[in-house]
Amino acid sequence: MSEKREIPFGRPDITDVDREAVMRVLHGHILTHGPECKGFEGDFAAFMGAGAHCVSVSSCMAALHLAYLHFGFGPGDEVIAPALTHVATVHAIEWVKARPVLVDADPATGNIRAEQIARAITPKTRAISLVHFVGIPCEMDDIVALADKHGLKIVEDCAIAIGARWKGRHVGLFGDVGTFSFYPVKHMTTGEGGMFASRHKEVVDAVSKLRAFGVDRTHTERSIPGLYEVPSLGLNYRMSEMQAALGRTQTARLPKTLGRRKENFTALAGELRGTKGLRILDAQRPEAENSHYCLTTVLEGELGAKRNDLVARLNAAGVGTSIYYPQPVPRMKYYREKYGYDANSYPVASQISDCSIALPVGQHLGREDMQYIARTFLEVLKQVR
Repeated sequence: MSEKREIPFGRPDITDVDREAVMRVLHGHILTHGPECKGFEGDFAAFMGAGAHCVSVSSCMAALHLAYLHFGFGPGDEVIAPALTHVATVHAIEWVKARPVLVDADPATGNIRAEQIARAITPKTRAISLVHFVGIPCEMDDIVALADKHGLKIVEDCAIAIGARWKGRHVGLFGDVGTFSFYPVKHMTTGEGGMFASRHKEVVDAVSKLRAFGVDRTHTERSIPGLYEVPSLGLNYRMSEMQAALGRTQTARLPKTLGRRKENFTALAGELRGTKGLRILDAQRPEAENSHYCLTTVLEGELGAKRNDLVARLNAAGVGTSIYYPQPVPRMKYYREKYGYDANSYPVASQISDCSIALPVGQHLGREDMQYIARTFLEVLKQVR
């Protein structure tokens, strides 16, 4: 075994510039719902590209929940969603009392595809909730065409897909809504927090009120302080000014961050690709640009049953790992017991959940770390075979 290194799977990338931005807010007197949030929304929209409108929120799940509330989904409605995703994707559907209809994953990317979605559409279907799995963009042309044909909304869960693009357009700008997460180990962080994005300004304008109690004007828009009207029901899903200030400096570094992640992913994939019994999930078409959140390896055949042993050995050697995701949503107790999903209907999602290892490629790492991860991975593979 090579000389041991300590390589965390993820680590918040916080610089002095970030700290100074937060301290400037703390030296002021506006700590929420102020100019930093507005600035962050504009900065992130500019990063996404032409047509993007954004409103900052407290989390990606909050953004998802707001989307379904805005569109008025509820009991009797169905939303098609991936079986292979973080539970937040489906929780947001469940909280408006719509029914999640789950579909299996594509073995090459972990994403859902148009033909799978088409088979799940019923007269009750109102929307497609899709996830760009580990930052690999879905093949959006066919999905958008299918949604248009059936009059369905598209909600894109881009929680770990910042920087992912399909035919040059950033994910989150194909459907009706895109949602983003700024959790500490993502491409960028605000500590906690998220962004609601849409091509439709009127949707963002409505959601900006919905996420702030449903009041008709912010404190900066009130001619008489403290005087406002409440024309609709709302929630408190706002982001703080400290978070937004951090988000602005992190957004400014995104091109550099994404470049480092791509370099790391390419180096590690080059070392591991072609290894017997190993499949690497990645974008399969030239139109797709991966956000390189992590490198997901799927262990095939008899190796699959040894995944946990392999993880333990990697961790002991200092290589941080993760799993995306611990099990398919239909096997999770709440959803299994409520809906009685047949776990055998999602064989690819089950294989990826049960037999994959996510390896780190974050901007906190460099080329030597990738070489160490590859060497260690191949060594422990030999040990467990």
